[in-house]
Amino acid sequence: MSEAQIGVYGLGTMGSALALNMAEHGFDVAVTNREREWITAFVKEAGPLAERLHPKEELDAFVASLKTPRIILFMIPSGAPMDAMIGTIAPLLEPGDTIIDGGNADFHATRRRAAELAERDLHFVGMGVSGGEKGARHGPSMMVGGSDHSWQQLKPILRAIAARFEGDPCVDHLGPDGAGHFVKTVHNGIEYADMQMIAEVYGLLRYGAARTPSEIGAMFARWDQGRLKSYLIEITAKVLTYADPESGHPMVDVIKDAAGQKGTGRWTVVEAVRLGQSANMIEAAVGARSWSSEKTVRMAAERILGGTRGALELSDDTLAEAFLAARILGYAQGFRILASASQEYDWTLDFARIAEVWRAGCIIRSALLDDISEAFRGGDLAEGQLILAPKMTQILEKCLPALRQVVAAAVAGGHAVPALGAALAFFDTMRQGYGTANIIQAQRDFFGYHGFERLGQEGRHHGPWWD
Repeated sequence: MSEAQIGVYGLGTMGSALALNMAEHGFDVAVTNREREWITAFVKEAGPLAERLHPKEELDAFVASLKTPRIILFMIPSGAPMDAMIGTIAPLLEPGDTIIDGGNADFHATRRRAAELAERDLHFVGMGVSGGEKGARHGPSMMVGGSDHSWQQLKPILRAIAARFEGDPCVDHLGPDGAGHFVKTVHNGIEYADMQMIAEVYGLLRYGAARTPSEIGAMFARWDQGRLKSYLIEITAKVLTYADPESGHPMVDVIKDAAGQKGTGRWTVVEAVRLGQSANMIEAAVGARSWSSEKTVRMAAERILGGTRGALELSDDTLAEAFLAARILGYAQGFRILASASQEYDWTLDFARIAEVWRAGCIIRSALLDDISEAFRGGDLAEGQLILAPKMTQILEKCLPALRQVVAAAVAGGHAVPALGAALAFFDTMRQGYGTANIIQAQRDFFGYHGFERLGQEGRHHGPWWD
């Protein structure tokens, strides 16, 4: 008997949390998993919510238990596993059914899958989910890409389980095929940059001002009460208060300084370059994580090259203003990538709505997103650039001197600030109406006869060195 409104395949951390979230909001959810023993354990641990869960061990029974048109959410590794599951389940489905990939997927693969399934009148949704396990369980931010038909199917469920910002569900249909997964990829790229800048501020205070983790944590806690309020600032403040139960030392001091990454930051950089953009702040963050993994090389280099870092005198207010300026620039780079992709793939992305979807539930949620949404809604952006919105230019005018002071002091003292330095480089490049690329064009023409454009003249030209 068809009894479930949606099916969830994959009962790992995120799949389990989303299934429970749906059940808690009154939806009947069919659940299954490749490892069958997980199914019984999951339902048993669900407690009273088990009444809304419909466990099925066999795939055909799982599909048969769903009301039509069917909605099936896959929370499994993307790539080959997703393709394999589509090949297995598609023959069991009927026209009008929807398959959802809720993982971090390459949006190119999402576009391909959507096109292939559309030939069978099946709908494929790429859905970015942000917020981690707690978000998935109690209210994630979700970025949906797919057909209008699939969105109408999903809308009641996703709006019910999403995080809310002042009553507004942080979920929306952002465009066709790979739009949702692409927006999630860029979200993660911005996340990389934000995390790296927070780490750099921490490093300046710890190694340049000799402050303790708890003192730095207290500063971040104060920041979280004002314009810099954000989830990442909030959790950093909390992390810095913890002591290691084994040694009694600050917890951060016993964690190896080698950062992991799952690839979405790299994807953002790669796609930015493909689209003719440069997300140098995200590039810097990805690079910093890669360099951090070379712990043994860095230890050797410290012995040979010297690792001394100079003392710094930077006030909390100066650091706060510098960070606010850099955060604006980081978001701006992310939205520039989104704009390029929207044009390239004919998605017509709503940037204001994307900012609003990010205001709660997701990892990069911050108070600044209100200002960003307002800037895009107002439409008063010269050349469509976030950094040229009146409110943003006012903030940057006030805060850029602090960013210059912080970067200059860090460089002079031998402190690594790749992301903060990249933010300043981006700003200074974009504010120069006349730059230095004319030299590059002259060089290219000199050695390769590539030609160049002349100011005020149309066509392709060559220099006198070819006469």
